[in-house]
Amino acid sequence: MQYKILFVDDESANLRLLERLFRNKYEVHTASSADEAIKVLEVHDVALIISDQRMPSMTGSEFLKIAAEMRPQTVRIMLTGYTDANDLVDAINSGVVYKYLTKPWMNDDLQMTVKRALQHYETTKAQRQLQLKCERLQTQLMSMRDRFVDVFLQMLDARLPGASEHAARTAALADRLGERCGIEYEERELISLAAHLHDVAQFCTPEGRWLNRAPKNGDELELACREYDLGVQMLEKIPGLAEAARLLRFRFENFDGTGQPFGFTEEEIPIGARVLAVAEAYDRLRFPQISNAVCISHRDAAGILGQEVGRRFDPAVIRALEEVEPGVDAAAEIELPVLA
Repeated sequence: MQYKILFVDDESANLRLLERLFRNKYEVHTASSADEAIKVLEVHDVALIISDQRMPSMTGSEFLKIAAEMRPQTVRIMLTGYTDANDLVDAINSGVVYKYLTKPWMNDDLQMTVKRALQHYETTKAQRQLQLKCERLQTQLMSMRDRFVDVFLQMLDARLPGASEHAARTAALADRLGERCGIEYEERELISLAAHLHDVAQFCTPEGRWLNRAPKNGDELELACREYDLGVQMLEKIPGLAEAARLLRFRFENFDGTGQPFGFTEEEIPIGARVLAVAEAYDRLRFPQISNAVCISHRDAAGILGQEVGRRFDPAVIRALEEVEPGVDAAAEIELPVLA
């Protein structure tokens, strides 16, 4: 492979010297001005640029900033016959310049610098290719994950009509509550995914026995926790779902430590699980999945959940729920058919 090198200098004698020094080993391009060099970059994928600093109309550092935008992987070296500390420091600190050399140069030193710069170019290019490959794999993984979730929700809808709409509303509200609680976007995405999965995990339990009703007593709750954990374990084995599924392990925990299976309390319960608990309970009140049940208002639902503040629910999340503005109700943002 013959690398392309671009030399930029307004002194034609310097360009001739540099061309003779490198033309036997590399494909050499020269430019006597920044404007001319930009035209070269528009056509050629250059591996290395060596530019003089002091040129008319545009300095070398100004040109190299443009070159960095045009060809980000190109290695850029500044060749200068004087010392302008501010320009050099700014250019190096901003990543525009890989290295700088002073005039007059020593041919052996310059050749060694070029060799190392091209090695750096190869390393940077390999890292970029690896990054692109990882991004493609991540996209494929997310697509596969989303397909898994869609299939699970379709299966769940066949067993419990309206379940996918409940999941979507719960996810929308959980995202709004998480934002009000100061949770970063990436973690809110995780909470949203868990919201889509919370009934899926229940569907995976033996006979899905807790889909249509809540446990009635302590023995049933203990059984529900054990069976629900089996569903969570299954979801954790699916690529892309493990982190979200772990939030579901806290579904039966209460803020005051009276829940199961661990009896965790307050900060021991992840904030995502605390947000999800409020969002799920709220949506079941507002849009009950029981025949002939009456949908209640946002104010009434928030009031009912407020009675459990400090026991089942985190006070901070309940406050966030109470602050949801009427008419911008996150749980009602998704238009749904009226449940029978």
